[in-house]
Amino acid sequence: MSESDVTRGGLRGARPGRDAVTGAQDAGRSRRGRRRRGKGRGEQPMVPEARFSSYYGRPILNKPTWQALDIAGYLFLGGLAGASSLLAAGGQASGRPGLARVAKLGAAGAISGSLGALVHDLGRPARFLNMLRVFKPTSPMSMGSWLLAGYAPLTMAAAAADVTGRARVAGAGATAAAACLGPAVATYTAVLLSDTAVPSWHEGYRELPFVFAGSASSAAAGLALACAPAGQTAPARRMAVLGAGLELGAFQLMKRRMGLVAEPFEQGGPHRLLRAAELLTAGGAALAAYPGTGRRRGRACAVAAGVALLTGSAALRFGVFHAGVASAEDPRYTVVPQRERLRARTG
Repeated sequence: MSESDVTRGGLRGARPGRDAVTGAQDAGRSRRGRRRRGKGRGEQPMVPEARFSSYYGRPILNKPTWQALDIAGYLFLGGLAGASSLLAAGGQASGRPGLARVAKLGAAGAISGSLGALVHDLGRPARFLNMLRVFKPTSPMSMGSWLLAGYAPLTMAAAAADVTGRARVAGAGATAAAACLGPAVATYTAVLLSDTAVPSWHEGYRELPFVFAGSASSAAAGLALACAPAGQTAPARRMAVLGAGLELGAFQLMKRRMGLVAEPFEQGGPHRLLRAAELLTAGGAALAAYPGTGRRRGRACAVAAGVALLTGSAALRFGVFHAGVASAEDPRYTVVPQRERLRARTG
């Protein structure tokens, strides 16, 4: 790795077009230079800002080759499914069958789409099945594969029992079991991203699971607000407010703690996506908290809140994905944090 601009700024000897000077000439020029500097506004820095590069102009890290639509969609739909299972169990336990049905169908549909996006990115289904050949607790990918393999059939069973009206006891058990696995399904993808070497993902390992948990809750609440009967959406409205608060608060805390590596979240396309996510999530939560949203007359308001929350959650996942890719392409986000950690250790 080389700081090429710094080297060009003053460490390579004589500059082109200038001959070596004698001692007398040098002294004369020094006196004239001091007189001129005395009349000016002071010295200007001659060394440009350092730019980090690697050998032959190749990046230090290989940027993720995952397709944005597949993997960001996988992150979003997995979160929606996991939080919907919690909402389904709550609706079932509190005697809100309309809410429970929407959440069960949402969980089953979302996890099917999430698995479909993952398999599409892998190229063929056999690659997902191959990940089940090993059970490795220290690997987020291995644990996530087993988690999905156990969770998806439970959501299918819960939805099927609700729609057909058969095997109600088994359906209730599947709903409860899916709800137990739901929080892990909603957040394990944050652990998966943080376990990589991608700077803007890795450095967010403390807060990113909370960000994804809040985003998943907002999405599940949004789906329920948009589709469930207005009189049964009280749990979804509370989940929307709590989820939005957790998502927005944890994300701001994460960016402040990350320092330099948070820059990709504030630049270009990722910034626009994340800014839209903030506005949509905050706006959707405000509409959900409005008392009229839970009444029949407020149906349009509930649908608007639901669409805003769903769109905001999706925008967050796509923004986080693209920011991570951008951080892997710039060597500065790898080099500077490493130097700071080394300085802290040795100093």
